Amino acid sequence: MLNVPSQSFPGPSSQQRIASGGRSKVPLKQGRSLMDWIRLTKSGKDLTGLRGRLIEVTEEELKKHNKKDDCWICIRGFVYNVSPYMEYHPGGEDELMRAAGSDGTDLFDQVHRWVNYESMLKECLVGRMAMKPALPKGMLPQSQVTDTLAKEGPSSPSYDWFQTDSLVTIVIYTKQKDINLDSVIVDHRDDSFRAETVIKDYSYLVHVALSHEIQEDFSVLVVENVGKIEIILKKKENISWKCLGHPLENHNSFIPKKDTGLFYRKCQLVSKEDVTHDTKLFCLMLPPSTHLQVPVGQHVYLKLPITGTEIVKPYTPVSDSLFSEFKEPVLPNNIYIYFLIKIYPAGFFTPELDQLQIGDYISVSNPEGNFIISQLQELEDLFLLAAGTGFTPMVKVLNYALTNIPSLRKVKLMFFNKTEDDIIWRSQLEKLAFKDKRFEVEFVLSAPAYEWSGKQGYISPALLSEFLERSSDTSRVLICLCGPTPFTEQGMKMLHDLNFSKDEIHSFTA
Repeated sequence: MLNVPSQSFPGPSSQQRIASGGRSKVPLKQGRSLMDWIRLTKSGKDLTGLRGRLIEVTEEELKKHNKKDDCWICIRGFVYNVSPYMEYHPGGEDELMRAAGSDGTDLFDQVHRWVNYESMLKECLVGRMAMKPALPKGMLPQSQVTDTLAKEGPSSPSYDWFQTDSLVTIVIYTKQKDINLDSVIVDHRDDSFRAETVIKDYSYLVHVALSHEIQEDFSVLVVENVGKIEIILKKKENISWKCLGHPLENHNSFIPKKDTGLFYRKCQLVSKEDVTHDTKLFCLMLPPSTHLQVPVGQHVYLKLPITGTEIVKPYTPVSDSLFSEFKEPVLPNNIYIYFLIKIYPAGFFTPELDQLQIGDYISVSNPEGNFIISQLQELEDLFLLAAGTGFTPMVKVLNYALTNIPSLRKVKLMFFNKTEDDIIWRSQLEKLAFKDKRFEVEFVLSAPAYEWSGKQGYISPALLSEFLERSSDTSRVLICLCGPTPFTEQGMKMLHDLNFSKDEIHSFTA
């Protein structure tokens, strides 16, 4: 019997991509919106052509369905007839056709692996891929291939545990020195304990059903010079545990992070305040049974149920202000996550988000992203190019660089907006520039009022060549840019034309 996959992944209303390559959206025809697709899936129409049957699909059968009006795609072992979805796909028909009649898992993961295809394509499910026949003698089975590949990455971590009368300590030995508090994410629900440690591009998971109850709060310690993580749990009863518990899904696994699913926890909305006429600062509180710190330059996914479907969008957390990172002492286990979010009245996701009341809950994923903090080490010049809410990843990059990089000579932000009223945290940016002489900010407006005396227009080679002035001919430089897709694509091309190398550029593509 075939098992229909559960609706556990995020929803593909997320038309943003956060990956260096990104893909462009295409204009959809009238009546082909996400809402229209949801209506079609609930209409009872047969979208598979199989009249409700689920079948096992061989590779040979899959290959036959490779045309626009007859297009089957396999994702993670399940086959979908995506022909009915073609005109509704934000990335266009050609993007789907790249995987026609084949296994599209890798392509899907490259572009938007967070998308809730299981929920969105549930009515298009044809069935499961048939099991492959046994391999000829002498060939490696898949598990051994995976093990062989894993050996090319970091050494596999291990874990142990010990106890006192009142405490249980789980120790994870990462065998890496560049481990800190944002490398580990811990969630405890009921008797399920989950600790994921991110080591470069790999994920190590400790996932057990604890043998006894523990208290809600726990502490996480990292001994950085030896790469040891200690998670200290408080027993509810002072009794001796005979074992830690029994293993749950993927316990003690060490696999490439791209092969892991997204994990969510429910966070409570504790405040929201106006920042501009259409942008708000949302503050979410993590549950007391979660340890999660989002690394600089990385994003999470927010998930909301809308009209019966889980919809997801990526957002980059910020600080509560540009000056919060400079406060002493900085609490290592901050329980709050802040987001600067623009509300689009005609949008699908943000109006629902704005309707949430204080005390309501929203699901927040584990962090994702390819920004590497070591890019900032020994940096001398940091240039930030942001358009609109593309400013959000710059907040923590800016704060981290000014606070932690002693070699830094200057940080310059060029901030593109339509009008003065659209500029996020303008007064804070100007105050920071006054306070720290290494920092400069320039505002560029595309539709300024008559009295505006600053720079005008859009991103251009002329603006960039004047702005991107190194402090010396040999200074180490990094340029970060983020904004709408056309802004980022044009900016990348202009930077390459100005002879900046790939290693000197990082785009947060959304």
